[in-house]
Amino acid sequence: MQQTRGQGAPGADSPWNEIVPNLWMGGHFYQDAAGRLPAIVDGEFDVVVSLHHQDGYGPAPHVEHHYARIPDGPLAPDEIAEVSRLAAVTAAAVTAERRVLVRCHFGYNRSGLVVAQALITMGHDTDDAISLIRRRRSEWALHNHLFVAYLGNGLTR
Repeated sequence: MQQTRGQGAPGADSPWNEIVPNLWMGGHFYQDAAGRLPAIVDGEFDVVVSLHHQDGYGPAPHVEHHYARIPDGPLAPDEIAEVSRLAAVTAAAVTAERRVLVRCHFGYNRSGLVVAQALITMGHDTDDAISLIRRRRSEWALHNHLFVAYLGNGLTR
C-alpha cells in the first residue's frame, strides 16, 4: 500500500488550526524551530476524531473520542464508509456548536479528508473546502492526490 505521509512535507508549525468556527484540524506532531514536538490533546475540545493512534496523546477521558484506523493511501470501501461516518459526526458536532478537532499523524491528509467531507456536508463545494483547509492549516494539507480525487468524485457515490 502506498503511503503519502511525510513525502517531502515539512511538519506543521502548530498542533492544530481552526478551519471554520468550532472545527480544528491537526496532528499528533508538529514542528517548531527546535524540531518535532508532540501535540497532546487534553480537554480543549468537546469532540476529537483521531485517524492515527499514539499512546498518551489524549484526549482527556471526559472528551467524546472517535477513532478509526485509516491509511494515508488507497482506501477500501469499508474505510471510505468510515471516513464518511466520521465526517457526518464532525459536521453534526460543529453544527451543534461543539468544539471539534480532527487529527491524524501530521494533520495534513487523513484529517484533511474528513474535514473536507464535513465541510462539504455543511454546504461548501469541494474546491472551496480544499482551498479553505490549505489556507487555514497548511499548503501541504491534502497533498495526497488520491484523497483529493475521492472528494472530487464524492465519497458517498
